[in-house]
Amino acid sequence: MADTDGQHGIWLVVPPKVGLPLLLGTVTLIAILVHAALIGHTTWFPKYWNGSAAKVAAIETSIVK
Repeated sequence: MADTDGQHGIWLVVPPKVGLPLLLGTVTLIAILVHAALIGHTTWFPKYWNGSAAKVAAIETSIVK
């Protein structure tokens, strides 16, 4: 498999045993922070998680033959 993006050298500086858990941990932390921000700064998200979100009006469509 040819290296086309030129970033193969990162594993010469940071071993995969350190780099991959660091990368995945960072992604996890960002996801937790985004969810915490949604919970703390909106009124609809906690209601959505509790199942008491407001019902949205639906448009019924019918096929006319």
